[in-house]
Amino acid sequence: MKQQTKLSQKQEHITEQQTQSQAAKEFSNADELLRFDAAQTAVPPEIAERLKKSAEKIQPPEARSWWKNLLGH
Repeated sequence: MKQQTKLSQKQEHITEQQTQSQAAKEFSNADELLRFDAAQTAVPPEIAERLKKSAEKIQPPEARSWWKNLLGH
C-alpha cells in the first residue's frame, strides 16, 4: 500500500511539473508565437499539397538594377 502511495505521489508531481512547464511560455512578439505554434502543429497532407501547388504558380519578381530601384524607374 505504501508503495502505491509513493508511486501515485511521484506521478502527480511529474504531471504537475509538466503542466507548469507547458503553461509558462511568453513571447516577445506575434511572429515568435506563430513560429512556435507552427513547429508544434502538423500540417494535414491535403493542405500541404495545395500549398505546394500554389507556391509553384508564383513567379519570382524580375531582377532590377540597383540604380532603377534607387531612381524609381
